[in-house]
Amino acid sequence: MHRIWQLVVLLAFALVGGPRAHALESEPIKTPRAQVRLVSEVEAVEAGKPFRLGLFFELAKGWHIYWVNPGDAGEPPQLDLTLPRGATSTPISWPAPLRVPEGPVMTYSYTGDVLLPFTVTAPRGVTAFPVEAKLRWLICEKICVPEEGTLRLDLPVGAAAPSPQAPLFAEADARIPRPSPFAATISRDAVLSLSGETISPQTLKEASFFPDRWGAIDDAAPQTFTVAHGEARLALKPASTFDPLKPLTGVLAVEDDSGAETYLAIDATPEAWASVSIAHPAGGTAVVPAAGDRADHPTSDTGFLATLALAFLGGLILNLMPCVFPILAVKAVGIAKLSGRDRTMVRSQAAFYTLGILVAFGGVGLVMLALREAGSVNGWGFQFQSPAFVAAMAWLLFAVGLNLSGVFEVGGGFMGAGASLAARGGQVGSFFTGLLAVLVATPCTAPFMGAAVAAALSASPSAAIVIFVAMGLGLAVPSLLLALVPGLAGLLPRPGPWMRILRQCLALPLYAATLWLVWVISQQTASDGVLLTVGGGVLIGLAALAFGLTQGKDGRVRLLGRTAAVVAALALFVILSDIAQTPPPESGAALAFDGAKPFSARSLAELRAQGRPVFVNMTAAWCVTCLVNERIALSGDAVKQAFISHNVAYLKGDWTLADPEISEFLREHGRDGVPLYLLFPPNGRAPIVLPQILTANTVIDELDHLGS
Repeated sequence: MHRIWQLVVLLAFALVGGPRAHALESEPIKTPRAQVRLVSEVEAVEAGKPFRLGLFFELAKGWHIYWVNPGDAGEPPQLDLTLPRGATSTPISWPAPLRVPEGPVMTYSYTGDVLLPFTVTAPRGVTAFPVEAKLRWLICEKICVPEEGTLRLDLPVGAAAPSPQAPLFAEADARIPRPSPFAATISRDAVLSLSGETISPQTLKEASFFPDRWGAIDDAAPQTFTVAHGEARLALKPASTFDPLKPLTGVLAVEDDSGAETYLAIDATPEAWASVSIAHPAGGTAVVPAAGDRADHPTSDTGFLATLALAFLGGLILNLMPCVFPILAVKAVGIAKLSGRDRTMVRSQAAFYTLGILVAFGGVGLVMLALREAGSVNGWGFQFQSPAFVAAMAWLLFAVGLNLSGVFEVGGGFMGAGASLAARGGQVGSFFTGLLAVLVATPCTAPFMGAAVAAALSASPSAAIVIFVAMGLGLAVPSLLLALVPGLAGLLPRPGPWMRILRQCLALPLYAATLWLVWVISQQTASDGVLLTVGGGVLIGLAALAFGLTQGKDGRVRLLGRTAAVVAALALFVILSDIAQTPPPESGAALAFDGAKPFSARSLAELRAQGRPVFVNMTAAWCVTCLVNERIALSGDAVKQAFISHNVAYLKGDWTLADPEISEFLREHGRDGVPLYLLFPPNGRAPIVLPQILTANTVIDELDHLGS
């Protein structure tokens, strides 16, 4: 009898696959609400080949987890993978969710059993493939519970045959959206239209849309679907932050008359985009969205000309921004040198200064467009999110200041670029002063620039460059006026000793700007970053002193000074590499928050769902305008008391370091740079955009009008 039982056990063990069946899924994380496993689609990993893993959730009845866009509340699962060296992974391929109401709000969620798959590629030469997955998720029923745990799976290396868990992946694939075969547009009033020859009441009977980002539509509102031959329309309700100039992306669940469901990835083009004909270098035309085309229907040319006007005006006002003051000091020295010169000289230098600005604006525009095409989310001033770039700018401004102070004089050949080129006279100096003006100006977004930059980044490349050049013309126009209006140039005083005193005095703003940039470094990196930046400044000072003391000396002494300068420059490259690798501050928040809570889309949604007014301040440590506004307009007792009396929640988004969530929020509101101040009234009304130059009275007045 004992022998028979042994045979029964062995047979059952063989039928379920023995230990091999369980080797392809991890030990589960078990909670009273869910069990989660890491499972593999293949029995073994094949070196150099991609395969799929998945997070398999078994949820208790009544409980749910959230999609990549959770809707009005919630948070999607967060995964942190540790793979063997050389292995790569893709993001989760999210199956289409369900609409799950939670009280007055609507969420996009999963119930029951669900697999969240992702693809992993094994490196060549791999002999073992251990995987560790740290997982955090929010699970809700009447209450919400954050849960977490670590899953581990050791996969063998060999032929990649389907595993016993492969049917789970096939079931998930049925709900993963496929590219839509239909052309899709979104109207000003949020009607999603589909067109295609195969559309009919039989092929599309019902439809529902899931936006892949929060704030595009009212998630809880009903969606009305109508269909005719060749065209279908799904009426959505726009949310307070709906922008008819932005594409609408997400998942469309469609059902035919047999009840079969299909899930389509939708990228709907705004109908509000005006078609602007611009000659393309390769021939043909380009289609450009008109930045101001919202409430009415101007002609294409009118919309594009309005965008150019905004760009020009923004560049003109940029001359008044604090970021540009240090470089205007350098330009003031150049203008002083022109006093008493003939008109040809004045025009020449103004033209080269303008050319430098236009080249720099065109270069920044090309970089931003390239990053856009590569899928990177960036905005105006993005380079100041790099500590290495900030350190290099600090050193450059410090070197220009030393030159203005007379520590060294620029001669032919000193480093051939950078500080010497910006500080030297003549056409070359004017050109590089224009370049430097744009690089230093990018932390600031002048009024009207936000809409222009947003329009440029959504336009064709040729139209975008035209918009950026218009901004450059606005920045350069004061200098151009000196060249084109003889009377203005004639007002310049005659040369004299005052020019040397002016030059030395104008070095002070450059030293102040250097100090500010060192402070920005302190907000972006640990203390080592500040030490390295200051050390690089000491090297620049020593090099400038050695170079200045040996100017005019004989060949050997002069060679010694230039050698010291070259050695210092080479050392700076090494230091710059170390700064780039310095970790961020341990606190993780670069700016003091003064009673504000850190911004997140989730916290904003939760506060608005509570019916509270919310003030959102998008700022950065490298934005001088932002810091001035906070000191003058937002830190006073009167404003703080107004926040309290009106029950206003204060959220601050810190863009000092790159933050994709903040970048996306800025773009949703037509901006590609900071500052941005939004006041969200209660009861879901559209946000109020406050001026970029704030006063305490402006803020208090808007708060007083909340109830009207």
